[in-house]
Amino acid sequence: MGAYDEDEHERREQKTATVDADFDAERAEYSGSITYDSGDSTEALLDKFQELQGK
Repeated sequence: MGAYDEDEHERREQKTATVDADFDAERAEYSGSITYDSGDSTEALLDKFQELQGK
């Protein structure tokens, strides 16, 4: 471990006290629709689950 001095303390304090505000603060708005495909029926999914459990 190296020696810790006042200069190091001040350097770290300045580094952590700086706020980076260069990013875009506005939220992007999206419009459109979403669809959901439920896929197989509940029975088919349970059958597949039982098949996987047997392996």
